[in-house]
Amino acid sequence: MFTGIIKAKGTITALEQRGGDVRLSVASGGLPFSEYEVGESIAVNGVCLTAVALRDDGFDTDVSVETLDVTSLGALGIGSPVNLEPSLSLGDRLGGHLVSGHVDCLGTVRRLESDARSIRLSIEIPADFSRYVAKKGSVTVDGVSLTVNDVSGTVFEVNIIPHTAEVTVIGDYAVGDAVNIEVDLLARYLERLLSKDDEGMTMDFLKEHGYGG
Repeated sequence: MFTGIIKAKGTITALEQRGGDVRLSVASGGLPFSEYEVGESIAVNGVCLTAVALRDDGFDTDVSVETLDVTSLGALGIGSPVNLEPSLSLGDRLGGHLVSGHVDCLGTVRRLESDARSIRLSIEIPADFSRYVAKKGSVTVDGVSLTVNDVSGTVFEVNIIPHTAEVTVIGDYAVGDAVNIEVDLLARYLERLLSKDDEGMTMDFLKEHGYGG
């Protein structure tokens, strides 16, 4: 599990094709790689990956065909900046929200506007996933935990403060960029609980027990 609080930015230093998969090398001076072990999970732009080799300044990881197909990692090149977050340890502060590192879909940056010192960022996502995004709810964009300011159809809006723009790759975004999206885990579980296939939990049941309007 992760929190969506980026610990460091890294840079892609090598991309090696291996039978359809890709061996990805990442360098960063912002993480204590000497304290990690092979097999640790590290989120790269919000994608949970396994470190298969460690160096003092970075790590290597294998990216499967499936992951390349459903995330933006396949579009990375040597020199591309990436967001990095090691997996959550018991007792760590949960500064963002619970994030699995399993990307749900790709979003597209539709608008970037200055809002005082911040950036107002609008992202469009597929209709099948827009129902999981709610105003004042949480969403993960390239591994960054963000609060949704507004939702209109398949487009949601978030506010990026100067600190977030500086320490993550969001500050490098341009209109048209593809970004990795992970919706809130709670939204997915709630949908399952309220589904027609599970008659034990309905809106009437929730209202009867003091939840809902």
